[in-house]
Amino acid sequence: MQIRHPVVAGSFYEGSESACRESLAKYIPESVACEGLPDRIVAGIVPHAGWLFSGAVAGEVFRAIAQQRKPQCGPEVFVLFGAMHRGIAQLGSMFADGAWRTPLGDVAVDERLAERILSGTNLIEANAQVHADEHSLEVIVPFIQYLFPTAKILPIAVPSVLRAHEIGQAVGRTISAEGASAVCIGSTDLTHYGPGYGFAPHGPGQKGIDWAKEVNDKALIDLICRLEAEKVVAQAQSQRSACGAGAVAATIGAARENAATKAVVLSHVCSAEVSEKLWGQQSSESVGYAGIVFG
Repeated sequence: MQIRHPVVAGSFYEGSESACRESLAKYIPESVACEGLPDRIVAGIVPHAGWLFSGAVAGEVFRAIAQQRKPQCGPEVFVLFGAMHRGIAQLGSMFADGAWRTPLGDVAVDERLAERILSGTNLIEANAQVHADEHSLEVIVPFIQYLFPTAKILPIAVPSVLRAHEIGQAVGRTISAEGASAVCIGSTDLTHYGPGYGFAPHGPGQKGIDWAKEVNDKALIDLICRLEAEKVVAQAQSQRSACGAGAVAATIGAARENAATKAVVLSHVCSAEVSEKLWGQQSSESVGYAGIVFG
């Protein structure tokens, strides 16, 4: 059986089962305020940075899903749209069979759904190698294992191309046609701001960091909340506001195919805020993180 082994356990998140579970218990809240949430969450957006910085944002999204859809009644599978930080591609790359291993154990890939999706579109290919060194989905899989221990996953890396939303639409159509008990999750961080990232149009320091979060991130988040999947990649590329724009566009596309009409932002923070809270230190660089649900 093909197994995808962890590559950032022990760095982006804890490397042992006990430490992972302890951290997840800390980052996943006991509840999420239900006011304004969709009646049925069909998709979400989460960040993929180290848990210390973005784990609490991801935890809110998965808790919101768990509140509505208890483990015993689904979702049975999480379709994961990941960023591509390396390489150039035009097609989505699916890890179509086998399992993913984390410190919490192995989680099975939904091979049946994979087969149905691959047979219904030429926008996605089976290509496990793309996932070998990519961290954008690995860091969120333990959240699923922790809250939904019987759920399967279906990882798909999505390039930031203008047709990325069509990849999600193809997945969403298959989910709908199959009546699959599925939730789609897109993985992205937002604006990477500061000299170290080669992007500081408003200068180093707090003024620039505030602009990155309140203006640059927010412009993309507003687009996401309007479910305008077709515009996400162009906006993110022109403004450098997301590293997983293709994953975001695909998630919105899939959500719309499964009757989503609204998006709700659960959390929006940046790493500079987290650093100041944890260590009382201001930073000259920052990365944005948002947790969003669709229904």
